[in-house]
Formats: sequence, C-alpha cells, structure tokens
Amino acid sequence: MADTLTTSQRHNNMSHIHSTDTSPEKAIRSALHRIGFRFRKNDRRLTGTPDIVLPHYNAVIFVNGCFWHAHGWDGSKTAGYSSNSCPGFRFPKSNMDFWAGKFTRNRDRDKRDIEKLRSDGWRVGVVWECSITGRNRRSKIADTAARISFWLEEGLAETFMEF
Repeated sequence: MADTLTTSQRHNNMSHIHSTDTSPEKAIRSALHRIGFRFRKNDRRLTGTPDIVLPHYNAVIFVNGCFWHAHGWDGSKTAGYSSNSCPGFRFPKSNMDFWAGKFTRNRDRDKRDIEKLRSDGWRVGVVWECSITGRNRRSKIADTAARISFWLEEGLAETFMEF
C-alpha cells in the first residue's frame, strides 16, 4: 500500500514530532511534582538523555511513546499487532523494511542506554504511553505517579521498572 501523502507532506508531518516535552512527559512530570518530587528534565549529561532525572533517588525515568519505541512488537516484519500487542503500536503497512530497521535500531539503542545507566549505578524506570492514555487518563496518570513514588521510596532493590 502506497503512502497517501506526498513526500513534502510526509516530511512536514514528521518534522512536527517533538522528542522532548511531549504530552505524556508533561503529564507524568506534573503528577510527580504535585506529590512532592523534584527533578531535572532531559539531562544531556546522562546516556540516552532521560526525560526525568531524580538525583536524590539515583533514578531516571524515560517516558516512551509506544509507536517510536515499538512497544509490543515481536521483531517480525509483519503488519498489524504482535502477539504481545500494545494498542499504541501498529506496524506501518508501507515501507516495511525501513520501519523494521528503524524500530530495531530504536529498541537496540534503548537497551544499550538502559544497561549503561544501570551499570553506572542509576535505577531506570520506563513509563509506556499506553499506560497513561485513553479512558480514565487522569486516574491512570495519578496511579502511575503513585507506583513511581513507591518504586523510588520503597523499591530500592529494583534497578529497572516498567510502568
């Protein structure tokens, strides 16, 4: 199936996608700030430029979009959902080789960054976009912030956590 947009239209659409200060990031930051956490954002000194850095807890949090980070993708080049599906990820039907490579590189980079941060002594959390969007968005965000709070305060042995 061919792309329905022209090359310039597609370029324009893609150029407007931001990598920082996304709506999910802002929502999680706001919820954490509301319950008393103070943090740095997008600290370029750390591997992977984590979205939220909590130096007091020696923890970082990435807020990942399900599409760009291929949440639930099994690695095959088939369109549609994988067996471990996520409602926020659907494999594009056009230019499948490009997207398979892109998603593979993104996931490999994420794994590499997480392992580097953990080996440097940081605890790493990943918030998936699908866990804080959709129906009951406010309560999902508040619940995720509460789970992050528990992980920071009580789950000291957990060096990696997904929310």
